[in-house]
Amino acid sequence: MFTKRLGIDLGTARVLVSERGRGIVLEEPAVVALTERENAVAAVGSEAYEMIGRHPGTIRVIRPMRDGAIADYLITEALLRYLIGEVMGRFRIVRPEVMVSTPYGVTRVEQRAVRDAAEAAGSRRPAHLIPEPLAAAIGAEIPVGSPRGHMLLNIGGGRAEAAVISMFGIVAAESIRVAGDRLNEAVALYVRRRHNLTIGERSAEELKIAIGSAIPLEDDETAAVRGRDQITGLPRTVTVRSSEVTQAIQEHLDSIVQTVRSVLERTPPELASDVIDHGVVLTGGGARLRHLDSLLMHEVGVPVHVADEPDRCVARGAGVALDYLDVIARSIPTEEESLIADTP
Repeated sequence: MFTKRLGIDLGTARVLVSERGRGIVLEEPAVVALTERENAVAAVGSEAYEMIGRHPGTIRVIRPMRDGAIADYLITEALLRYLIGEVMGRFRIVRPEVMVSTPYGVTRVEQRAVRDAAEAAGSRRPAHLIPEPLAAAIGAEIPVGSPRGHMLLNIGGGRAEAAVISMFGIVAAESIRVAGDRLNEAVALYVRRRHNLTIGERSAEELKIAIGSAIPLEDDETAAVRGRDQITGLPRTVTVRSSEVTQAIQEHLDSIVQTVRSVLERTPPELASDVIDHGVVLTGGGARLRHLDSLLMHEVGVPVHVADEPDRCVARGAGVALDYLDVIARSIPTEEESLIADTP
């Protein structure tokens, strides 16, 4: 009766927590700051994010998640402990029931790492796991329990995942490690090569959000970006056009389009016809890139829609999924089945 039920989107760039009945209750960057000398946690989330590129030599800023998987177990546990503590408050009598999203196709070892980290951080045992595409579909209010096929493309910070879902199960899916972080890196690399200016990942992301577009805009937009001149080593400001950002990220967008095509090619004919009728739903923070839906519609030939609050769909769906544990469990491989699949 008194147990809180939490859905956690353990993303590469951001971590979101939803509480059943309340919606999204916490959203923080997936960043932890450590002291160099004691190796102790100095800051978590937004406070640590503000230190990126600005911290002295006594502080290390770490992203514990890489490409959607745990890169540093202990730091991930510290991050989850902080998030659960923020939601639960100081007086925690009962452990919360937690559902954590994981990328599609992660190994049994990676699944176990996520589960162990959540349980060590204060979750009730066992902590539940759900594939991100399924969580995103539930959060986008797609009727995944029906026997019809629904296609979804979830673009997070570390991965882009395309999946066709029917009756709470993933029929066909593909995951690639090309998403928001790679787009940011591509923008930073382009600015360095084209303008001889070195900029940080935060500046690249802000540039992408401000003027980025999946297809060239009719009226080219511009934005000023500050960085360090590669020749003089001094601070300098340059003006970047939206067409340059589009050019910088084009190769990665082509990879995402190819992933959608690949999943459609492997979709059973009956479900493929449903996808043509219903279209593809875009979720994740990457869905906010301007005109991405138009690019996909042109390249794939099916309608494309952006979900409401696309970056919150996974966390929201993970929380709602706690009401469907039995049905979801039937469509998710057991640890023994995952072990067989992971064996070469």
